Order: sequence, then C-alpha cells, then structure tokens
Amino acid sequence: MNKFKILGVAFLAGMTASYAQTIDQAKKEIDAEKYQDAKVTLKSIVKSDPSEGKAFFLLGNVYLYQNVSDSAKMSYQSGLTAKNDAHFNNIGLGQIDLNSGNVAAAKANFSSAIKEMRRKDFEEYQYVARAYMNSTNPDYKSALATLELAKEKNAQEPQILLALGDAYYGDKNQNQAYSNYRNAFQADNSLIRAKVQLGVLLKGAKAYTEAVAAYNEVLATNPNYGPLYRELAETYYLWGLNVPGRQDEYLKKALGYYEKYMTLTDYSLASRMRHADFLILAKDYKALEVEANKMKELDKVNPRILRYLGYAAYQNGNVDVAIKSLQDYTANPDNKIINLDYMYLGLAKIKKGTNADGTAIDPTAFQAGVADIKKAADIEISVTNELGEIGKDLYEKKLYKEAAAILEIATSNPKTNTFLYDNYYLGNAIYFDNAGADVVKDTVALKKADIAYGNVITASPDTQDVYLSRARTNSLLGDDKAMIMYYQQYIDIVTKKGPEELAKPAVKAKLIECYNTMAAGYANFDKVKAKEFFQKTLAIDPTNAYATQSLSILNK
Repeated sequence: MNKFKILGVAFLAGMTASYAQTIDQAKKEIDAEKYQDAKVTLKSIVKSDPSEGKAFFLLGNVYLYQNVSDSAKMSYQSGLTAKNDAHFNNIGLGQIDLNSGNVAAAKANFSSAIKEMRRKDFEEYQYVARAYMNSTNPDYKSALATLELAKEKNAQEPQILLALGDAYYGDKNQNQAYSNYRNAFQADNSLIRAKVQLGVLLKGAKAYTEAVAAYNEVLATNPNYGPLYRELAETYYLWGLNVPGRQDEYLKKALGYYEKYMTLTDYSLASRMRHADFLILAKDYKALEVEANKMKELDKVNPRILRYLGYAAYQNGNVDVAIKSLQDYTANPDNKIINLDYMYLGLAKIKKGTNADGTAIDPTAFQAGVADIKKAADIEISVTNELGEIGKDLYEKKLYKEAAAILEIATSNPKTNTFLYDNYYLGNAIYFDNAGADVVKDTVALKKADIAYGNVITASPDTQDVYLSRARTNSLLGDDKAMIMYYQQYIDIVTKKGPEELAKPAVKAKLIECYNTMAAGYANFDKVKAKEFFQKTLAIDPTNAYATQSLSILNK
C-alpha cells in the first residue's frame, strides 16, 4: 500500500513537471510569434487535461494576438471552470472589455483575478499590465502602476523587467525603457526579446546603423528568432525613407527580411495579414495581390481580405475589382474601417471615371471619389500626406478644377511635409480654372486661392512668384487695391535682390506685367499714379504697345 502511494506521488509529480514543460514550450512559441504552433500545443493541453486554467488563458491570448476575439472569449470562459489557475482567465476577459471600451468591467475582471493571488504570486500583475498594453485602447499609465505592484513581489523577475520596458516604451519614456530592457537581459540572457528591444529603441531614435548593429549581435547567437527579422525589415524600411538614394536598396532588404520572418513564424491567416500590412507600407502591390489571393484560399469569408484585394487591384490597374472589394468592405458596419479603405475607394472611382488619355474625368464619378477621400481624411488626417502628388498630377494634366478639389483636402492639414507646395498648386489650380476669357468667375474659389497664396507667403516670404500669383488672383476678383499691393511686394523683393536679378529677361517680363496691371488698376481711382506706372513700363520696354496706347488715352 505504501509502495502504491509512493508511486502515485511520483506519477503526479511527473505529470506536473510535464505540464509545466509544455506550458513553457507554449510561452516560448508565443514569444517567437509562432502562434499556430502555440495553438497546437495549448489545444493539446486543454484536451488532455481541461483542469489547467492557465492553458485556456494562454490559448485565449493567442486568439487575441490573431484578432479572433470570439474564440478568445470562448477559451477564457471555458478556462473559468478549470480546477487550477482558473482566475487567470478573468484577465483575458478584462482585456476584451478594454478592447470594447468598458473600463469598469475590465477592472472588475482584473480585481477578480488579483483576489485569487497568493502571498508571493506576481504573474497575475504581469498579465494585467500586458492586458492594458495589448488592448486596442492601450493604457500605459495603468500598466506601469500595475507593474509597480508586481515589483513589490519580485523586483528582479526578468519578465517583470521586460514588461516594464514595454510599458515605458509605450509611454514614450525611452530612458526608463532602455534601463529595464537592459536589466531584463542581464537577469536572464535567454530573454532574446529584451535584447531585440534595445535595437527597437535605437530604431525609434532614427539611429538605424546602431539599431542594425544591435540586431546583428542577437542574430549571431540566435539566428532563428523570428521577431528579430520583422524588426530588421521595419528598420530597413524606415532607413530607406530617410536616406536619399538608398530607398530601393533598403526596401529590397526589408522585404527579404520580412519573408524570412514569415518562414520562421507561420503562414497562418493572421501572419499573412501582418505581411500584407507591411507590403502596403512598402508599396509592393504585385506581392500584395499574390498574398491577398492566398488569404482568400485560406478563408473566403474573412472581410479584411477584401481590403487587401481592393488596394492591390487599384494599384495594379483593375479598378472594377477595387471598387467592388472596397465597397463591400466599407458597407459592413461590423468591419473596422481605416482611412486607406475610403482613400483607395475614392481613387478607384476617380480612375474609373477618367478617360483613356487622362484628359477628362466624368464629374459624377469624380465627386463620388472626392466624397470618399474626404471620409478618409475625417477618419485620419494623415492621409492628406498622399494627396499632394495626386493633386499635382491632375494639375499638370490641366484638370484644374479637379486638382483644386484634391488639393483643398490636402491643405486642410497644416502638418503635411508638402503643405507649402500644396497651397501653391491649389492657388494656381483655382486661378487657371478661372482665368479663361469666357469663364464665369467663381469668387468663392478665388478667395480660397488668395488664402492659399497667403499660406505660402507666411511659410516662405521670399518666394517671389507667389506675390505675382496672388496679385493676378485679386485682379480676377476685381480688388484693385489688393492687386496693386501684391504686385508691389513682388517688385520690392526682386529690387532688393539687386541689378543682376532685375536684368533677367523673365523678371523684366514680370515687371512689365506688374507695372501695366497696376497702372490699369490705378486708372480706376488715381490717373496720376496710372500714368506713373505706365511710364515705368516704358522705361523697361519703350515700344510696349499696351502702355503707349493706355497713356495716349489717359492724356486726352
């Protein structure tokens, strides 16, 4: 009998050790972003021993990483009935509450989990902090406050230090993030993510050379750690954007590293979607179309695939597929719509309405497209960064009214890198749209042009030609005094630059324009001034017919 008891205890001890090893394996798979492998491991545990609540909790977390919240919730709810560690599942349900914006319910769930902690336990605090950070509405302050409680339990625990690094990083405290990542790795040099995050901090500081060097240190000892290659991909992508002349080279490296990341993690639908998101950043739309069709084979009903199909189809010239895919996606109120969804839908409608040689656009199609682009800007104003080039392209095709409509949206954001140029082209587009002899002047639009030129002058007061453009616009508005003022400001700028500037043929021609138009304006209320400015024209061009004839009329 005693021998049986001893064997029973030994058997249970072996079972416990085996469970711990399998849980540890799942945690490593999660950390390495091998989510499909982790799901297989955890499903095996819950099937063979449904009493282990932590396995349900970790499985739910994997589902959340893959944005499958319904399956995550089912896993957590099943875990609540487990015999051991059931309370961890309240933390997972709490994160789902945070994702839906129900903070009170989340805190109640977190409290339920914390109440079950034993005196020396700290892991619950760590996972609550992670829930705050991983939520679609992250709250880094609450994560930090929770981790301070964990530190009281075990200040040297590597996972707590790593979580503190992530919380400080999210809270934009780079110094504290660096300190905690460094301490985490020193406490446990098998904690590769902490070492990788030191490179991520350098990437965030645009120290790309140093970031890649830090990643290469990790690579030398851990060449099969998948997330490292994702960070290398993102670093080379950003590096290419910031180094003139190297974008194509670094983008190619970035795409290669992301492919390596995929081979070391998994090719699940969620991973393919992350890859698709990166391909959009990298503007590799041929590869995006291939990836989107592979995703469609895996899951024909997942609505997000319509997004990728729509983007790729637009960029690859298939506007009908783009419009159909994106209309279907944006029409579903359950889908999470982002600015690019409406942006690409609007651009696809405009492209469909454009004739073969690009010289005309159907007004109805154009207005429908502009309406969608405005929706995109309402969702996230940063989309305006992409509009300047589109407006400029329409302007160069002499589609001035259409260019103005796009550039007006672009200039609604004063923080774009092209704000000055977009305003200049907006003013010009409106001016040329109204400058024809038989055109009915749109005074509302012309006043917008005047404001746009004013924005350019405020940002760059030495841009001399903008004063000419503003003067011409006020001439169309019939505001002689404003017209005269802006022509005079042009004259003042070029005169200040000296004889060399004044001697340029192009400047001489513009000065003649200034003097003649100013004189014509003065003729309406000050004939003496009008004669004076026509004489200025003749000082540059003694045979100028307009000035000669006008003076003859004024002298009668």
